Parts: sequence; C-alpha cells; structure tokens
Amino acid sequence: MKNFLFLAFVSLSISAAAQDNFAPVFKQINTEVQTNSKAYSTLKNATETIGHRLTGSANGAKAEEYAFNLLKSYGCEVKYQPFEVESWDRKTISVKIGNNANDLAAVKAVTLAHSPVKANVTATIIDAGNGLEADYLALGDNVKGKIALIYLGVLPGSPKGTSSLHRSEKTAIATKYGAVGVIIINTVKNGVLLTGTASVTGKLIPIPAICIGLENGMALKEKLKVASQVATIDMTNFSGLIKARNVIATFKGTQFPKEKVVVGGHLDSWDLATGAIDNGIGSFAVIDMARTFKKLGVKPKRTIEFVLFMGEEQGLLGSKAYVDQAKKNGTLDQVSFMLNYDMTNDPKGFNTSREELEELFTSWGAEVAKLDSNFTNLFLAGASLHSDHQPFLLEGIPTGGGAGGKLPNNSGPYYHSDGDVFKLVDEQGLKNTVRNGAILAYALANTAKIPVTKQTEEKLEAFLIEQRLKEPLKIAGEWRWKD
Repeated sequence: MKNFLFLAFVSLSISAAAQDNFAPVFKQINTEVQTNSKAYSTLKNATETIGHRLTGSANGAKAEEYAFNLLKSYGCEVKYQPFEVESWDRKTISVKIGNNANDLAAVKAVTLAHSPVKANVTATIIDAGNGLEADYLALGDNVKGKIALIYLGVLPGSPKGTSSLHRSEKTAIATKYGAVGVIIINTVKNGVLLTGTASVTGKLIPIPAICIGLENGMALKEKLKVASQVATIDMTNFSGLIKARNVIATFKGTQFPKEKVVVGGHLDSWDLATGAIDNGIGSFAVIDMARTFKKLGVKPKRTIEFVLFMGEEQGLLGSKAYVDQAKKNGTLDQVSFMLNYDMTNDPKGFNTSREELEELFTSWGAEVAKLDSNFTNLFLAGASLHSDHQPFLLEGIPTGGGAGGKLPNNSGPYYHSDGDVFKLVDEQGLKNTVRNGAILAYALANTAKIPVTKQTEEKLEAFLIEQRLKEPLKIAGEWRWKD
C-alpha cells in the first residue's frame, strides 16, 4: 500500500507539473531571445577586449569583472563568490625526440596543466597504447622509468567495447605504473595541439605531461615498432595560491525561496586562445538567460541562481568552492536542481541525470517544439564527469541541461587549442541555447513540484556504479564508498 501511495503521489506530481500553463511564458522567452539576445555581441566584445580567461590571471580577473558588470547593467542582483585555490600556469616547454640522447630533434608540443613547476626528464619512450589499465598490465614492469606514449582517445583497431578515460585519469594510471613522463597523442589532424589538465585532483602531478600532434604521434608509434626512441622533456610552470571569483545573479523565489535551481556555465578558459567555444558559448548563454528573465520581469516560484564558475578548466575549482561553501553555511540542501551549460550549442532537447523526469521534460519540450521547428524534443538521461555539474552530482543533486546539439562550424577539433576563436561561434545556435535553457530553468523553478529529490548515499552509490563512473572516481580519489 505504501509503495502504491508513493507511486500515485509521484504520478500526480508529474501530471500536475505537466499541466502547468507555461506556454505563454515560453513564448515570451522565445520572442525576447530571438529579437533581443545579447549573447553573441557580448561574447564577441569579451573575446576582443579580454582575450583568454585563465583563472588566476589578470585576464581571468577582467572576465569576472566583465560578467559582473554586464549582469549589473541588465538590472540583476549580482554578487561575487570569492575563493582561494592552488592554480597553475604554463611557462616554458622544450620537447626533443630521437634514436638516442645524442640525436634528438625538436617536436612541437604543449604542456598539460598541473605538470610540475620544473621538470627535465630524459628517458626511453614506451608505447602504452590507449593508456588504460589493461595496457599497463600487458607491459608489466617495463613501464618503470620510461616515458609513456598514449593515445588521447581509443586507437583504431582496439578491441570492441574499449572505453576511453579522461586524459587526467590516463596520466594517473601512467604514474601508478612508474612512468617518469607522459606524451599524449592528440586525435585531431593537421598538428593541432590540445591542452587541459592532466591532474585528477586539481593539484600538481609528479611527472611532466605533454601533448603532441596526431601525425607526429602516430609516426612515433611506427618508429617504436622497429627501434627504441628517447625523449627529453624540459619544462617550467607556475603553481601557487590564487584568488578567483564566481559571479552569481540571483532571482529570489516568491513561494519557495529556500528551494534553488542553479544554472551554471564556466567563464574561464585556457590561455592558448580566447575560449569562444569552451566555454564562451556556454557562459554567455547563461548571462543572457539572466538578462532575458530580468527584461521580462520573471519572478520565479523557486530561487534561481545564474552562476558563472571560474576554475573549471583547472579542476572544477569554482563549482567545488560553491558546493563547499554551501555545505559550510548549511544551504546545499536548498539546491533542488543544477543545470550546466558547457560548450552547449543549438540543443534539440533536454538531458538530465534522472531518467524519472522523462515525462515531465518531454511535456515541456513539446511546447518548445511548437516555437522551434528544429527542436526535436530529444530526451537523454545519464551521468558523466569533468564539468561543473560533477560536484553537485556527487552530492546526489539532480543535474541536467541541453541535449542533442552540435558544435558549430567544425569547431570540435579546436577544443582546448589555439584555434578556439570567435569566428567559430554561430549566432543562431547560441540563441537556441539561451532560449531553450531559459525555458528549462523557468519550468523547473515554477513547476508545482520537482518530482525527484537528492539521492541518499546508498542510492547515489548504486547510481554511479550503474553509470560506470566508479573507476574514474576511484582514480581521482573521489570514490567515498567501501568496496
């Protein structure tokens, strides 16, 4: 009987929410964004006047001020959320590879973040394939004292079903098996170099980690089949405590002010380019969602916080700081939902970590499809890591965002590279992120009842295992449950 009553209660909650008359507001949001969106123009201006937005740098501080002042100019209630963390910045890099230590040639490379402040390593290279645990088990003790050459993704011809890991997790595995350095081969043609963190913790790693281009990397793999190769990696970097600030625009709830929907996107970028795609299109979409709400005079039932996180690229520093501070001041339980926009473009539907929301989300999506003929009302359920939703997800908080979009203008290959510039941005794709994201935020903040709640520790553990996230979380030292 209890189960029946519970299921009936949930069913009624979903039905009641689905029947909320949101269509008129959805239409207002759609019209406002299509007619007056400032996301494209303000992102263009930011890339031209600020440049990159590396956390802890002068440019990063300028980006924080830019976002704060922009939200203020729209009339939003806005504040900084300061935090102090260990940050990292690249300085010098020299990589040489050859048949022996006396016959080396320079190879174009980029340092991966959180590599040591200083490293000068000369060692034999060993081909570690995809850089997964199975590769090292096959190599045995041969990895110790060598520089591991690993592929960023999954090599063509790998066993069916082989799953890749994040570059930081692959670096952690290489370190575990005694490698003294890591060379990661990018998967993009024409010598494009990728940066990004090689640390699962956001702290310095003990060995140097670099990225080389696809062509150089695959040629090196061929050479290793017939003869040994030696590499020298010589680098300097900076690491130290820095101060950074998340930027938060708040719309206080009129009926449930202590229930909160967080809508976030990371403002920071890497320093090789202006980060127009990663994550200019996400963060400036979030800013424009807030502008749209203010312009329309939206007064949500639940509190909405539009949050621009800093430090995502260096280990989710800003979102972790948000969650840590909420724990300390006792407000984390107020967060009912977290929406994350990281490189989101032209979404065709909604995604969430909680499959129970399909009926509710698609009921809203059906209304969106009436306004946007390209919106297919796609629904995706599942969980992943390595963006600012992760700290919320690991607290059992439901997460979500846009689904089914595609990066504009073949921008995918320029992820974390010196090619991530404004010309890759598509204005209508950005508008679609704004209008559909604002609609989802409005719906979550105003539905009669959000029919999912924070997961218990037991249910969260089972969920993360089901989502195949136990291994990467264990590698990162974030698995808190006993085996």
